Amino acid sequence: MSPPESSTGSLKGSAAKKSHQKSEGTVAPSQGKLSPAEHRERARQWLQQVLAAMGIPAVVRVVGEIIEIEADSLTPAQKQMLLSKAPALPLPLSKEAGPEEERSPVVLDALQYLANTLLNLNQPEDQQQPYILDLDGYRQRRLQELKALVAVAVQKVRTSGREYEFPDLSAAERRQIHTLLKDPAYADLETFSRGKEPDRRLVIRRASSRP
Repeated sequence: MSPPESSTGSLKGSAAKKSHQKSEGTVAPSQGKLSPAEHRERARQWLQQVLAAMGIPAVVRVVGEIIEIEADSLTPAQKQMLLSKAPALPLPLSKEAGPEEERSPVVLDALQYLANTLLNLNQPEDQQQPYILDLDGYRQRRLQELKALVAVAVQKVRTSGREYEFPDLSAAERRQIHTLLKDPAYADLETFSRGKEPDRRLVIRRASSRP
């Protein structure tokens, strides 16, 4: 979810724009059909170039299916900047300000969005890949947080019969929760998204409540 502009947000937005402009020309088109490992290596090189353009000469490596920024190659300030959480939206845009653990790191998520957009640009459908960018194990920790949030939301919906709306989730996290709730254990529930960015929300409700 895109945060509103602030002095900090403006600086990050400016950095993202510069990295987008500089990186756009560095994304070499894939030659022929690449393997998933070759796609991830291409993403690793792209991310390392983008970070360097942002003034962050970090080490980037491929770990399984994840493109990981090595925390030890960053200064504390660089790490904090990449993992800084999106601020809560001010009223009336936000009906309720979610706690910090319900908000995602705006810069890391922006880089992941750019990777998935630019690296899949003009690629045939069978060559498009999902890219996951991580730093200091954040994605795994966040997945556990999302699972805990889902458990609470599911219990509230099943107990009260009323729908539950998550505040302040990124588009990627909304998709993760959609996927988590496709499990047969949640066959009595359904999810959908409501509203428009930057205030688009994920909603869980009983499947029987459909019109």
